[in-house]
Amino acid sequence: MADIVDIAVSADNFKTLVAAVQAAGLVETLKTPGPFTVFAPTDEAFAKLPPGTVQTLVQNPPQLARILKYHVVAGRLTQADLAKVDTVTSVEGSPISIDCTNGFEVKNATVIAADIAADNGIIHVIDNVILMG
Repeated sequence: MADIVDIAVSADNFKTLVAAVQAAGLVETLKTPGPFTVFAPTDEAFAKLPPGTVQTLVQNPPQLARILKYHVVAGRLTQADLAKVDTVTSVEGSPISIDCTNGFEVKNATVIAADIAADNGIIHVIDNVILMG
């Protein structure tokens, strides 16, 4: 098996996420044993942001890192685990709402692929970038 970063790099739909993780200096963190639960936005999710947003964030690594850390939770949480809670706390420190009553929703995003296992955690693919606030 591979770690979270290797899985994202090998997939075709996480090019923006991988570039953002690299720009924010989080590659080494996401290669540690963790474990982590990552809500991973696809390239299409990043494309939904207002024009220029990704470029602006890449030029501001601390802000980019904060947003990316909002997509990560400590621990290995499967969809079944997340269905038992209303919120989880991101490694950034803010709560993320979880709703599994009708599908699998994470704040303003729908999980389009759940429970992708990695050596150091689990990935849930989401269709929107989740924003704090």
